[in-house]
Amino acid sequence: MMLKSTTRHVHIYAATVDDRELTPSDSVLTLDIDPDNEFNWPEAALNKTYAEFDRMVDSYAGEDLTDYNLRRIGSDLENFVRALLQAGEISYNLKTRALNYSMGLPRVVPESASSEADVNHLR
Repeated sequence: MMLKSTTRHVHIYAATVDDRELTPSDSVLTLDIDPDNEFNWPEAALNKTYAEFDRMVDSYAGEDLTDYNLRRIGSDLENFVRALLQAGEISYNLKTRALNYSMGLPRVVPESASSEADVNHLR
């Protein structure tokens, strides 16, 4: 049976992708970030997320690949995605098929904000 961890925005599989099909693996993890395209992902934020995933996986080096370890990585990476959203590094995709704001309502700065000080205060 293939191990996996799925959260709303992070899917991790103990598998390789062969011809668009998952093949179980004991040595390879496959990451699918934001499969529903709920967010807009600048290249820098995507690379930062992959680097964090690699760091988390490396922290488990030498340990058995277990359901618990995989779910922990998935949960921690989901929290990392939330931090990216809160820091403004990613944003909600307003053209997605279903807007649900699963990580909280977006921050909107009114157009009447006339100075940088006002904008920072409203955040």
